[in-house]
Amino acid sequence: MNREKAIIRTSIIGILANVFLAGFKATIGWLTNSIAITLDAVNNLSDALSSVITIVGTKLAGRKPDKKHPLGHGRIEYITAMIIGVIVLYAGVTALVEAVKAIITPQTPDYTPVPLLIIAVAVAVKLVLGWYVSRVGKRVRSDSLVASGKDATLDAVISLSTLAAAGVYLLWGISLEAWLGAIISLIIIKAGVDMLRETLSQILGERVASETAIAVKETIAAFPDVMGAYDLILHNYGPDMLIGSVHIEVPDTLSVKALDKLERDIQQVVYEQHGIVLTGVSIYCQNTEDAAARILDTVRQTVMEHDYVLQMHGFYVNEEERELRFDVVIDFAAPDREAVYTAICEDVQSLCPDYRVQITLDSDISD
Repeated sequence: MNREKAIIRTSIIGILANVFLAGFKATIGWLTNSIAITLDAVNNLSDALSSVITIVGTKLAGRKPDKKHPLGHGRIEYITAMIIGVIVLYAGVTALVEAVKAIITPQTPDYTPVPLLIIAVAVAVKLVLGWYVSRVGKRVRSDSLVASGKDATLDAVISLSTLAAAGVYLLWGISLEAWLGAIISLIIIKAGVDMLRETLSQILGERVASETAIAVKETIAAFPDVMGAYDLILHNYGPDMLIGSVHIEVPDTLSVKALDKLERDIQQVVYEQHGIVLTGVSIYCQNTEDAAARILDTVRQTVMEHDYVLQMHGFYVNEEERELRFDVVIDFAAPDREAVYTAICEDVQSLCPDYRVQITLDSDISD
């Protein structure tokens, strides 16, 4: 089953389960005069609506590329995730208002064994649903499904707390309904805020996942003529579309013909193994002479002595023009990256006064 069909099928299962549970909980809340159970029903309806929006977003995101959007429509999934976050946030705020009203004007709940048994069944249903939706979401790389799975598990915990409140009332006659409703509302609000924050982070552009970056670089470095892979940049055009570029370090003896074949082979293998489109493979030239290697060792020791330096690469010495160049990666945690960079430039220039030193300040883009 392809990704789109898996997401839609799982979302439909979620819709059916949540509508079923919402109907039962709303009825029970009305019969028992329970604000907490009623708010739980509203939460189930918002979950069902979220699944509907997930389906719509998946269908729109799956449209073929066109002239206006040549890289596809995959980012629509992030927009639908943001809409879901707004809906969840609105549901939480509305529920909080109702809970506060119930605190100000309390009503006595009326619990009976049958409704409580149904709630217990609902807990089991939500636990199973949360496990299933999360598993499918991870398998098809759908953030919306993973979030829905976590939300379903959270719903089960909320329903368990409702049962606990019912137990307290039946045993000691203390009604915690309104206060529990307020707590549930705050949990829903937090879930909505978290969803919006995560989606905005994805739209802004997040760091490449560590396992992805390491795997891709290992694939590239496995080619015989590649001495290292650096500066991997990936742009996300949807959960299933990654496009980017990378620098590779190769011996200075390779011909243009050999480089062309190497670049094409790397692009093909990376796509086949990782589903990533590398639109650019740039070259760092590595010296093959022993004299340059000795300079590299000295320079590397000097550079790496500086705090916050993560890596240096792309080292090359041009003896004819008396030029020395390389890139240095400085941690974003450095209080002043420019100051660290300036100090490195001064130290290397002092170490190699007979060379014109060119150092490029690289960002810590990927692991």
